[in-house]
Amino acid sequence: MHVITYQWAWLFMALPSIVLAKPNSTYTNPILPGFHPDPSCIFVPDWDNTFFCASSSFNAFPGIPLHASRDLQNWKLIGHVLNRREQLPRLAETNRSTSGIWAPTIRYDENERAFWLVTTLVDDDRPDNDASRWDNVIFKSKSPFSPQSWSKAVHFDFEGYDTSPFWDVDGKTYIVGAHAWRVSPGIMLAEADLETGKLGEWKTIWEGTGGSAPEGPHIYRKDGWYYLLVAEGGTGLNHMVTMARSKSLHGPYEANPANPVLTNANTTEYFQTVGHADLFQDPSENWWGVALSTRAGPDYLNFPMVRETVMVPVTWRQGDFPVWSPVRGVMSGWAMPSVNEEISGAGPFITEGDVIDFEPGTPLPAHFTHWRYPIPESYTVSPPEKPNTLRLSPSRLNLTALNGNYAGPGGQTFVGRRQQDTLFTFSVDVDFSPGSGSGPAEAEAEAGVSAFLTQNHHLDLGIVMLPATSGTGVFPGTEAKADADTDIAAFRNVGNASELIPHFRFRGISYVPVPHDMAVPVPPSWRGGPLRLEIRASNVSHYVFSAGPAGAMSRMKTLLEVSNEPVSWGFTGVLLGVYCTGNGRNSTTPAYFSHWRYKPQGQFRD
Repeated sequence: MHVITYQWAWLFMALPSIVLAKPNSTYTNPILPGFHPDPSCIFVPDWDNTFFCASSSFNAFPGIPLHASRDLQNWKLIGHVLNRREQLPRLAETNRSTSGIWAPTIRYDENERAFWLVTTLVDDDRPDNDASRWDNVIFKSKSPFSPQSWSKAVHFDFEGYDTSPFWDVDGKTYIVGAHAWRVSPGIMLAEADLETGKLGEWKTIWEGTGGSAPEGPHIYRKDGWYYLLVAEGGTGLNHMVTMARSKSLHGPYEANPANPVLTNANTTEYFQTVGHADLFQDPSENWWGVALSTRAGPDYLNFPMVRETVMVPVTWRQGDFPVWSPVRGVMSGWAMPSVNEEISGAGPFITEGDVIDFEPGTPLPAHFTHWRYPIPESYTVSPPEKPNTLRLSPSRLNLTALNGNYAGPGGQTFVGRRQQDTLFTFSVDVDFSPGSGSGPAEAEAEAGVSAFLTQNHHLDLGIVMLPATSGTGVFPGTEAKADADTDIAAFRNVGNASELIPHFRFRGISYVPVPHDMAVPVPPSWRGGPLRLEIRASNVSHYVFSAGPAGAMSRMKTLLEVSNEPVSWGFTGVLLGVYCTGNGRNSTTPAYFSHWRYKPQGQFRD
């Protein structure tokens, strides 16, 4: 008996640690679905053990969305770093859909107890060798849950982008960034004063492993080493994460023999374009990595949410390079903190849908997004003449604007929310009555819904005033016979050519072919009252556009089904929203939108 006890004593001694050890977690990617590229994430014990993640926003406003989580499972939009025009007025002037805010890095200074965010406003239309193409800026806050606490931008000079702050053990502050790679690729470092933007001399510390466009650098100090993390290969199918390290901050840096440390290039995985990463720890001192990825598969054709944020567990043993788990839709990782949804902030959790009725006295929801700075007077929540609606005053320009890249000071009346699900239904009631007289003032007056990626990539279904003979067909279901109260001549597009009547019109623009414009008269029995417009993702590759009278779901009609390939492109991700425009004319009739609904209906992960 004593022998048996002795032999198994080790097991009983180990039992407490075995019992207390938490099992690995199972979670799903992306953790921030939809238009959330170039993630930068930190863990801040000083703020109730909270994780914070920032994302690129390009021309979208509010810009630089900031999400927070207490458990790595439930992410809430707590605000935007760029939330006031006076912080960075030049966002209004960007020309080209790939311009705007690129790749923010968020960091927390424990000594000052302050949050810093460093990023680049890029004028992507300017020549590669034009140093004014890059406007590098710094924002600061001591209260990240209060958007108003974020400072105005402090500017600093650097001929490059993807800038990131680093505090060394000697108390000095540095900024590391990617030099304009088409001019001279390389990762550069300079001492910096974040308060003033004053810099020391820029010096190249690494040139990458030979992949194109070394960018997105971050520096971490661990076990007496400086670890440099970068992205290479461009942000398409060859994207990858590489690492190097040095005993000196200024180098020389030696590449990880196992590079690339993270990529899905040259695979058949559904998650592609994996790159532009960051590293952080959790309360148990386990390491995690975040990166961007596109759910496209190697065919790379249908990916309207474009670049999203994914997360993987990372093993980082003392003295070694970190080992990253590959990106998959379903992941097994370190045990996560206990579920905790106690997070302040005005925005929704990332998985929530929308049930928005624009109640009196409420602002626009925090996750609603414009393209560049809006004209505030064009958006009125619950106006007195029509409570519980959102009134949009028409812009002269439509969603394509001047040339598909620029909108000028007049802007565009548009507001939307990110598509965050593979399958969804987005719908809204529209009350829009520009009149039907023969005067030209309201011709082409239009209000509607859009799957909007950029000014040169969007799919729109609008209610528009057109001459009675301008339709391209008849309304679905009316070819054979008309209702008793229907003007059949209107359905067949005959009548007074000068008479303006409301039509449903679909139009699209993209670098790839889109369906021809379609215009059908609104059935006469539907005119004079609110109409409901709907965009639904019927599968991974197509949208269905439908219309009907408000409050009568049984009468909704499908107008057309469209491939999402025309809005599967670039750096951003589809916004589902509403617009009001004169299509180049000075229209005066506002549109009233109500019963805004976004219903998540499925997420594809493989």
